[in-house]
Amino acid sequence: MLLRSGPMAHALLNGQKIYYEDTGGDGPPIVLAHGFLMDHTMFVAQVAALRDQFRVVTWDERGFGLTEFDGAPFTYWDSAADCLALMTHLGIERAVVGGMSQGGFISLRVALSAPDRVRALVLLDTQAGLEHPDVVGAYQGLMDAWYTSGLSDEIGEIVAGIIITDPAYNSAWIAKWKAIPRELIALPGACLLQRDDLTARLGEITCAALVVHGSADAAISLDRAEELAGGLVGCGGVVTVEGAHAANMTNSEPVNAAILEFLADLPA
Repeated sequence: MLLRSGPMAHALLNGQKIYYEDTGGDGPPIVLAHGFLMDHTMFVAQVAALRDQFRVVTWDERGFGLTEFDGAPFTYWDSAADCLALMTHLGIERAVVGGMSQGGFISLRVALSAPDRVRALVLLDTQAGLEHPDVVGAYQGLMDAWYTSGLSDEIGEIVAGIIITDPAYNSAWIAKWKAIPRELIALPGACLLQRDDLTARLGEITCAALVVHGSADAAISLDRAEELAGGLVGCGGVVTVEGAHAANMTNSEPVNAAILEFLADLPA
């Protein structure tokens, strides 16, 4: 059910009011999913680089951005179902599916759920496995403090340091996070920290895959990206770029170049 026409809209899918933006056009479609605590706007540079040749769809996942979710517990398999439902809603039978960090978790599950609908994967600063045991407790502590007392300046800076690490972007995103009602962080946080490990299932994914990773990613180490790339039969290895976890946003030019080169080499 379409709630507002045009390239920026909401759609009622799987009981959620999913917000998306669609450049439209006749180009091959690429659907991009954002990272934890981020939203569709983190792909502004990718949309600008791709929209002349491709139909680019970005969307806000449950718990983030302009999407209104039902407040029930969910998993990344549910988010993968949202992505597939959005593709169906937009009349997209098959697409390049990609995402950054959490968006990569979702993209892998899309490929496992409906391999016939995934032309290729674009995986940015992500992994197939779980958070390192040494940081799970720290992450849970940050989210517990956020949930209990709201986002303090100190926690905001810590989180921005993990995800962004760029003063040009940090303050704007911290302001966005402070605007999120504190109770909304609990379920997305539980989804992140309680997700299942896909490492053993990577061999089931046979489509072409691009893995790009920031050299200074403090959230997901480079060896995790190498493990991901090594498990995907359609991947030629990790493309390492300068930058931290949100490298596609803070260092977009080499990321865009890698994506464009990858897409150009895909079979028609």
